[in-house]
Amino acid sequence: MVVLNLFYHHRTIFDACDKYKTIMIRIGIDAMGGDFAPEVAIEGAVRALKLIDKESRIVLFGDQSRIVELIKRHNAKVEDFDIVATTEVIEMGDHPAKAFVAKKDSSISVGFRYLAEGKVDGFASAGSTGAMMVGSMQVIKPIEGVIRPVLATLIPTISPEKGIQRSVLMDVGLNVDAKPEVLAQYGLLGSIYAKSALGLEKPRVAVLNIGEEEGKGNVQAKATYDLMKADTRFNFVGNVEASYIFTDKIADVVVADAFVGNSLLKMGEALYRINHRLGGKIPSLRKMLRPLLGRIIPKLYWQQDFWDAMNAESIGGVQVMGVNAPVMIGHGSSSPRAICSMILSMERDIKSNFPEHLRQALKEA
Repeated sequence: MVVLNLFYHHRTIFDACDKYKTIMIRIGIDAMGGDFAPEVAIEGAVRALKLIDKESRIVLFGDQSRIVELIKRHNAKVEDFDIVATTEVIEMGDHPAKAFVAKKDSSISVGFRYLAEGKVDGFASAGSTGAMMVGSMQVIKPIEGVIRPVLATLIPTISPEKGIQRSVLMDVGLNVDAKPEVLAQYGLLGSIYAKSALGLEKPRVAVLNIGEEEGKGNVQAKATYDLMKADTRFNFVGNVEASYIFTDKIADVVVADAFVGNSLLKMGEALYRINHRLGGKIPSLRKMLRPLLGRIIPKLYWQQDFWDAMNAESIGGVQVMGVNAPVMIGHGSSSPRAICSMILSMERDIKSNFPEHLRQALKEA
């Protein structure tokens, strides 16, 4: 078997070797995406390399010479990555749809082509959100039966018994005027994702509303409630108020339209920044003793762990749920930590095989 770790042109990458036959997970990363690319993307990838499974492989799309230079600058081995050379970049100011078609050799366009052809198992970028959505919808395409794909993210929850956990919040940016039938289907998508990616046996699904009682809310919320209540494919538990979404008392999956979901997400990010600026950090001595005290008195660190989990950098981005392969979109200002988290999240999502679980559920409907 020929083993070639550095590929000099994306058009011959898979003609040259069959190495990928032995690799379980291939994580595609847009090295040119983001305000500070490729420097931040490569530093994040180098960090992630130390944390992903041995059988996982990071595939970097972008300017080959810059990628190689930066990998070496961070004292990493070039052969530990796979590089797909591209010559163009879709800039933040470009028209997403036009640029996706015109710049066929861009890191995003080539990345999606590889994802569609099965040459990578997932693709993530901190670049143009619009271009990422064009690729998701037109190249990867929605799974048959999905009314509208959705942007979802994980938010922290805390409980006296379990400590810090994660729940799913959706929609956080795609459909601001979603119809009740679309929101109701989000309940199914979120439930399947929570099962496959988070390992929850029977995820609790709830509609974000102004009250817990049935009959609360506007026309959209009431209609969504009725549709979810009638759907036996997931564990619908009713309405959830915003004051409870960061606890594990009611829901593991919180459904809202993108107008509300995005507003809630950004409020959480703002609260994290406020806490950070006010000095919400672990005292240095307690931090130093964490390896010992964390095992003996885990609750001592729950407050800080919660705020760390509230940091968008700990997640890395949002998932595009409802399309035929894992896709993740990071913030344009992503830091190396955020890119690292995005890669780890993508590895988890690929392992979960969520798209296939969703396809099966929709076929059985």
